[in-house]
This record gives sequence, C-alpha cells and structure tokens, in this order.
Amino acid sequence: QVQLVESGGGLVQAGGSLRLSCAASGSPFSNYAMGWFRQASGKEREFVAGIRWKGGRSSYADSVKGRFTISRDNAKNTVYLQINSLKSEDTAVYYCAADLFGVGAPEESKYEYWGQGTQVTVSS
Repeated sequence: QVQLVESGGGLVQAGGSLRLSCAASGSPFSNYAMGWFRQASGKEREFVAGIRWKGGRSSYADSVKGRFTISRDNAKNTVYLQINSLKSEDTAVYYCAADLFGVGAPEESKYEYWGQGTQVTVSS
C-alpha cells in the first residue's frame, strides 16, 4: 500500500511557475514509477509526465515538453513536478500516481495508487 499526498497547487498568473510535490508513505517509494496526470474541468484526465522506478528516465506529454520537469527524491519519498511558463490551459487538478516497478507510462491503468489531487489555476 502506498499513500500519496500532493501539495503546491494554487493560483498563479500566466507565465509564472509552480512546483508541485507528492509525498509518499507506505511501501518503499524507490520501487515505484511515478506519474503526474491532470484533469481540467469537463475533460478527461490526461498524462503529463512520468519517471521510472529505477534510473530516473522520464517522459512527457507533447503539450508540456520543455515547460514541465518531473523529478524524484527517494530519500524524501517525494516526486516533484516543476511547471514553468504557465498557460491558462494548464489549469486543472493535478494528480500523482504510483506504479510498482513501472516505467512512468502514460496509461492510467498502469498505476495502482493515486493521490487526491491539487488544484492549479492559471489566471491570464
């Protein structure tokens, strides 16, 4: 079992930056690939970024490449999502998810555990 708690969301002006955090507890964090997803109002949840359980290789949705950076600190049991150059279309609830021995895949079905989400609102 893994419990995930996101934080760091808020109201930000377009062009600004945020760093989201996802703190994990329970099973060894280092065994889990981590993913970030987001869901805008009225839309389906979509993959944003993922990072492998081992080796740190990351992947991104095309829509966020160059602006978003996923990273992890296994000593702190935390995964981060650095978001730069925020746009209004980045407004969404952001979720982190964990996948045992995974690769940070874009498919939601790969992830066994989910956080409750943190709201990011970008004002123009």
